Amino acid sequence: MTIRSDPALRDDPDQTTDGRAARREKNRLAAIDAAIELFSEDNLQPGLDEIAQRSGLSSKSVHRYFENNQALLSAAIRRQLDVGYLLYYIHAIGEGPLGDRIDRFVSMRLKAHEEIGATARAATFLATRSAQVRENFDRVRHLLQEQIEIHFAHELDALPTLRRQSRVAAIDALVQFESLDYFRMRRGFSLAEAQSVLTDGLSALLDCEPSGT
Repeated sequence: MTIRSDPALRDDPDQTTDGRAARREKNRLAAIDAAIELFSEDNLQPGLDEIAQRSGLSSKSVHRYFENNQALLSAAIRRQLDVGYLLYYIHAIGEGPLGDRIDRFVSMRLKAHEEIGATARAATFLATRSAQVRENFDRVRHLLQEQIEIHFAHELDALPTLRRQSRVAAIDALVQFESLDYFRMRRGFSLAEAQSVLTDGLSALLDCEPSGT
């Protein structure tokens, strides 16, 4: 006698497929997070095998999820940049007295640098070889420059065009990741010391007379 199983008790193909997709995505994220962790240890170009070991996945699995090392590193950078957008939020942007706006701006930039500075260094390194990473990185830089112009519009809009452009460029240069790396890593400034230096610099650049060219 043949015993036929109840169709209701069989595995649902859709559920099986969903389970595999969820497991695949979980493993992909584990590899990406491992790459980000290695960035934080100043390993700006970890190999697939290194990432596999750190994530607890097999090298074969990581190779299956990502076409090559550059694809994995690009995914890790993209994930961190997505997180970074939230770190750059300024409440009541452009509102309040200048001193208060400077304090909020500097605190936000330093906090973002602490959180994703390592990934930014990896992005800078990889951007020389990846057009996609370079494009994403440039887009973020452009948005951060626009933030400066919005947050300090009251002071900047009072200046003649050429002088305004030079001030925006100087402020942008002062708070670039590379500049914050210089203060925090090369000079060994504490967060409080870096905050003081940046606050003094921005105050000097923004507390200016509108006359001149």
